[in-house]
Amino acid sequence: MRRTYEDRAQGQCSFHLAPVDGEPLPPFEAGQFVTVELELDDEQGGKRTVTRCYSLSDGHDPSAYRLTVKRIPAARPELPAGLVSGYLHDRAAIGTVVQLRAPSGRFVLAEDDGVPIVLIAGGIGITPLLSIARDALHRRPHSEVHLFYGTRNSRETAFLSELQELSHAFERFHLMIVHSRPDPDEQPGRDDHETGLIDVPLLRRMLPHGRHCFYLCGPPSMMASLVPALRAWGVTPGDLRYEAFGPASVASAEDLAPSPLTEPLEIRFADSGQTLTWDGCDTNLLDLAERHGVVVESGCRSGSCGTCDTEIVSGEVDYVVPPSFDVAPRHCLLCVAIPRTALVLAA
Repeated sequence: MRRTYEDRAQGQCSFHLAPVDGEPLPPFEAGQFVTVELELDDEQGGKRTVTRCYSLSDGHDPSAYRLTVKRIPAARPELPAGLVSGYLHDRAAIGTVVQLRAPSGRFVLAEDDGVPIVLIAGGIGITPLLSIARDALHRRPHSEVHLFYGTRNSRETAFLSELQELSHAFERFHLMIVHSRPDPDEQPGRDDHETGLIDVPLLRRMLPHGRHCFYLCGPPSMMASLVPALRAWGVTPGDLRYEAFGPASVASAEDLAPSPLTEPLEIRFADSGQTLTWDGCDTNLLDLAERHGVVVESGCRSGSCGTCDTEIVSGEVDYVVPPSFDVAPRHCLLCVAIPRTALVLAA
């Protein structure tokens, strides 16, 4: 493992992971992620397995995968900082061994139909989109690629030299950096291209007229505003692909608004000894469990990694989005599942 900070604030660090056995790493599609498993100390002095999913932030290299991880600070003084991001930033170094699952995920380039590609990244959402941008530029010689990248300021802008190199190397790569809270000494045109937020008026002003294929990855606030706005602008479902991160699942970034039930359902978590009520106001069963303190390991929150796979003791579930992970019979993925009937779950 070697590591490189990608922004001047040193809040986003890339980890280059080489296989212990020296064998070539499996190929992946640009935009996919890997699931990382770490054995970390718990509060009782023992060990616990912690799972997280991180996008691959570069093109395929059979000798190493590059993951870029943002340090997650405590949201409030009484809350802990990010467990895994803190470990990786503070303790992971050359020689640290981590367990990886094979790359997976559905947030990848669509079939090439010659339509210009628009990539919209917010914060650490740049990681899969940088990989997609490189892939599109090298494999689609006739495609125009537009990247809109929103950060708070230049100190938090990651991969700036890489992005500028791509912009100089490919005339058809159009880079626009947007800062929402620029530092007082920053100058428009030198440190960014626009000030504010990435929104449809900006896209309408900067993009050429015609059809585009959009790819979005960013924090929940950006996804919640921009995805519906693009739909209202007339972008068809086939031309709109996105991946949420943070506490929001992919489902909550879609128009899958929870609807209250007239007859709530009983959800029993057998291992935890808790019986909860599903009233239709949670996005999925994982959100319900976490809201009530039921501990469930999770990773991608999009039905891809299988970390939250849980046995169904009794009852039936539906999926808000079809999982890409191969779910065993009488099991479900809590991150994309909602109850069809009352449930007893082995969690």
